[in-house]
Amino acid sequence: MSKLKAHLDNIALSHSIFALPFAYMGAFLAADGLPSGHDLLWITLAMVGARSAALALNNFIDLKYDRLHPRFTKRPMVTGEVKPWEAIALIIVSLLLFLLATAQLDPLCLKLWPLALVPLVIYPYMKRFSWTCHLVLGLALSVAPVGAWIAVKGNMPPAVIILGLSVGVWIAGFDVIYGCQDVSFDKTHGLNSIPVRFGVKGALRLSGVMHGLSIVGFTLVGALLKLHVVYYAGVALAATVLIYQHLIISPADLGQVTQRYFMRNGLVGILLFIFTVIALVLPFC
Repeated sequence: MSKLKAHLDNIALSHSIFALPFAYMGAFLAADGLPSGHDLLWITLAMVGARSAALALNNFIDLKYDRLHPRFTKRPMVTGEVKPWEAIALIIVSLLLFLLATAQLDPLCLKLWPLALVPLVIYPYMKRFSWTCHLVLGLALSVAPVGAWIAVKGNMPPAVIILGLSVGVWIAGFDVIYGCQDVSFDKTHGLNSIPVRFGVKGALRLSGVMHGLSIVGFTLVGALLKLHVVYYAGVALAATVLIYQHLIISPADLGQVTQRYFMRNGLVGILLFIFTVIALVLPFC
């Protein structure tokens, strides 16, 4: 059980709240209501497989830096609870699960699966080369709602592309905030990020712009898909969460950027998913 817990900690299973609600949101929107149990099951397994592989790969590739980082001393691969070969084995099994699940969904998913994995593989290396690393992370998560929509409906209309991009800039904006804590470490070890490139003050401004664009995008999705007005209440609540997150931090004080702050961002996806479901159900009530 301790080994299982170590592996779950290594892939940060609780962080699924960032991508999974958006995947379900894409599926529900594509079905214009409740998707089939078959589609929900295999979408969930595809998400679990892709995300587990991505997190294990990221921790494996970044291990030499994580061993030096003061915040990461308790990570399972740093402490030795998870061995490198075990992480590689988990990556292989997770990728096989992803491919198996993808094969059970719309045929277009199986044709496009490499596009879903490319940003997941590239992201761990990006900080070594470019400050755009946050955008690549956003691209990786943008696949969640787009892939789920394709899994249900087999096409890719403008609305779902905008939804994916909105998710991408939302998570990229948050990753910029989180990266502000690591400016000194990144500079010391030659790593790149938006905070390193533009400074903490500039990075926080760019993060605010990204989050503003995400809210505009979520609003546009509602308009394009002609969703019930209640959907916009969810967008407004998500915007409130983001505004609050920006109000409690400043370049001079990043003390609020804690694990609680990190997890609170998951409310954005949860709120949007819940209000999307309500918006789809209400017209039939």
